[in-house]
Amino acid sequence: MDQLLQQLDNLARSDWLNTAVSVVVILGITAVAARLITHFLRRMLHFNEEKNLPSSSIFVNIGRGAVWALGICIMLSTSFNVDVSAAVTALGIGGIAISLGFQDTISNLIGGLQLSLLRIVKPGDNIEVGSESGVVRDVLWRHTVIRNAAGEEILIPNSIINKTTLVHLPPPNQTSLSLEVTTDGAGLTQKVRLIEAAAAEAACGIGKVKKEPALLFSEITGTGFKGSLAFSMADARDVAKAKDAVLRAVAPLTRGGAGVGGAAGEDAAPAPAATADVAVGALPGAAGEDGSASAVAATAGSAAAGGEAGEAVARSGAASAVSGKPERQ
Repeated sequence: MDQLLQQLDNLARSDWLNTAVSVVVILGITAVAARLITHFLRRMLHFNEEKNLPSSSIFVNIGRGAVWALGICIMLSTSFNVDVSAAVTALGIGGIAISLGFQDTISNLIGGLQLSLLRIVKPGDNIEVGSESGVVRDVLWRHTVIRNAAGEEILIPNSIINKTTLVHLPPPNQTSLSLEVTTDGAGLTQKVRLIEAAAAEAACGIGKVKKEPALLFSEITGTGFKGSLAFSMADARDVAKAKDAVLRAVAPLTRGGAGVGGAAGEDAAPAPAATADVAVGALPGAAGEDGSASAVAATAGSAAAGGEAGEAVARSGAASAVSGKPERQ
């Protein structure tokens, strides 16, 4: 029993045990400090009211890395009596070899810092890089994470974004439809109102509408007017379904005569042509059987025209036919 106690006492007095304890304590304190600094930076960047600080995770990662680097330096100096300044100098001499070995990593790190500090890209932006497009989820030390319309997360290296053309797209909850309304221009304003009303009703059936549909024309074509119908939804996930519903609702209204000017429509056959035919058939001087035929033709013409002017001419033609017919003894 005395020998066991003596061994335990020697073990407690040994240098390696003291070293191990100091290493564990220093690393534990470093881990707690890294966790606290990470939590603090995330809250500070998230609740920044002026929005003048970038909210990318790359700064959180840099802060956490700096805490760990400081903790490791303290551990080496305290527990192993390592001259940290000499080690840093040695690393400076071998910096060229290190930079060559980690060329892509350093390039992505510097690219991420540029993207975040210059606020070129920030979480929530809708961007297009090359053939990929989507909403930025986060900017990390190596890559930028974006989510496309299909819900897929795409990782794009920061150095690629710095070297490739970057396109900032409208917010993902905004969309527009290219339309061409075929009409001669008569009643165009009324038709636009009908299209906007139908689009608003269809979009509201999918989800909450943030901005009502508005149709703006930009070009006159040989058959009508070309423009775009723009609107926005409160939830970006409803945009695809709302766009499909709006397209189905306004498609019949983009063709001539759809829903404008009553049952006949604004592009229906004009009544004056039928009135002219009636007038020819009911010329004064026609008598007898020919006069009756003219009255019948005039009545048929007025029915086809469907207008009051046609009916008036028909009555006058019928009266002329009756007055011109000879009396029988």
